[in-house]
Amino acid sequence: MKNEIIGSIDQSFREASMTQVPMIETQYRWLLLLSAFVVMMVISIYQYSWFLFSFKIQADYSWSLASLGLVYTIFHYTSTLIQPFSGYIADTFSPRWVALCAALLVGAGFILCSIFPSVWPFSIYYGLGGFGGGILYGISTATAIKWFPDKRGFATGLVVFGFGAGTALFNLAIEKSLLLNGLAPTFRYLGIIMLAVLIPLSLVYRYPKDNLTIPSKGSDNPKKLKEAHDFRPLAMLKTYQWYLIYFSFSVTISIVLIFGAQMKVLAVEFGLPDGYFKSLLICFPLANGLSRVIAGYVSDIIGRAKTMVIFYSLLGISVFTLVFLGNIPILFFLFVIIAALLGGAPFVLYPTTIGDFYGPKYSTTNYGITYTAKSLAGLISGWLSGYLVMQFGSFKLPLIVIALLSLVSALISLPKFMKAPGK
Repeated sequence: MKNEIIGSIDQSFREASMTQVPMIETQYRWLLLLSAFVVMMVISIYQYSWFLFSFKIQADYSWSLASLGLVYTIFHYTSTLIQPFSGYIADTFSPRWVALCAALLVGAGFILCSIFPSVWPFSIYYGLGGFGGGILYGISTATAIKWFPDKRGFATGLVVFGFGAGTALFNLAIEKSLLLNGLAPTFRYLGIIMLAVLIPLSLVYRYPKDNLTIPSKGSDNPKKLKEAHDFRPLAMLKTYQWYLIYFSFSVTISIVLIFGAQMKVLAVEFGLPDGYFKSLLICFPLANGLSRVIAGYVSDIIGRAKTMVIFYSLLGISVFTLVFLGNIPILFFLFVIIAALLGGAPFVLYPTTIGDFYGPKYSTTNYGITYTAKSLAGLISGWLSGYLVMQFGSFKLPLIVIALLSLVSALISLPKFMKAPGK
């Protein structure tokens, strides 16, 4: 009898332990999600405050639009091409120390930019920060994919919301600092603040064990969520779906990248009053970030492919309308915000699609490879757009081209094409 009682107690203890482990894991994932969100806010300055830096550089140093576009393009190449390699290291070993090294690069990039000698050294320093920002972006996104298999779209949307909306908190302060302190002190202050915030947060990162369990609603028993087969990177590259993803990713994000790089110049071309522009400094990043949460939530309900078709069709139409009616200030403001509400969607739809189609195990590496599409988008929105403006004197042509490509992306995202491999 005594042995039976002891055995019963021991069995109860083991069952309680089994239910507590997933609970601890699932509580910790919310701390990770918050940390990833803050990290994304900070690194977003490199991309979504660039139009403030570039306008000030052009005003003070008379760099050409092509030279400024080159800096922006180099940043996108460094921030994207590093991700397959950093993703492989993080997937294989641990994301923590990779994230710490990346945090140091992000802060050092802006501190070195404060030296501000000439185009090429500045491009290298800005690109150095791009390496760090790209690594942190990939790890932060993978954190949501790996830790939230039950809410993958929504969780990833929250994380990348930080990247899209973060500069809404910073842009007015950055603009004021550029006006009062100038370029070099602003870069130096930003670099120091970045180090102070990113270093401690990078130490929080870790990935879950392979078989993450999530407690069922209303039950103490953990349930395992059915996942896609885990594709290694080479296997992923052998599927036609990946090439559809890569093309549509690169062209659809070019729209928000153009606004991020050339918002000030676009505002001048379309005759936007200063009051509207000040409002855009806050409303554009907020709308861009909100689009990621909305798209993630909607895609969890109706599916990724259907969400892509809806968002990309409306995105192309909104940019066309902006080109032809943008000379009316209120319409320029309205359609830029609509484009932002739609144009941030790819940043959540594609990492979640990669996780859905190719499994979570190699998701940091697989999405890192996919995210190199942003380097092509950076070329389109940076150097190529600047060159076309120099040749034709207007941003209307590149905007029209990208609007057309967005409609093509909507077409190839139809569920009959954009479906999991093997289905």
